[in-house]
Amino acid sequence: VQLVESGGGLVQAGGSLRLSCVNSGRTRSSYSMAWFRQTPGKEREFLAGIDWTGGFTDYGRSVKGRFTISRVNAKNTAYLQMNSLKPEDTAVYYCAADLQGNYGDQAYQYDYWGQGTLVTVSS
Repeated sequence: VQLVESGGGLVQAGGSLRLSCVNSGRTRSSYSMAWFRQTPGKEREFLAGIDWTGGFTDYGRSVKGRFTISRVNAKNTAYLQMNSLKPEDTAVYYCAADLQGNYGDQAYQYDYWGQGTLVTVSS
């Protein structure tokens, strides 16, 4: 599993961005995916998780109702649609994969991570 995020950038408050996470590696595992974010001096914050089928999702409290996680397994890609962005959403965003197929909200549960993509929301 090799994860590469893209889609970050600068956006005004109230705007939208869509992040992508491509798995360029190979695995036979039906892995789940998640998105986290991190700001300096803070722990990684769980944003959203999705199971292999895409039928089950979970969201962190701070983004529920604004962010949507999805995946297209044929493209080995997971997405995070982010709407109604706020300055406090500014962070480095990471995608992660859990080979056990869970989509928990703790960073230690994930086996693989991308390098991160920076999202900056201006006021």
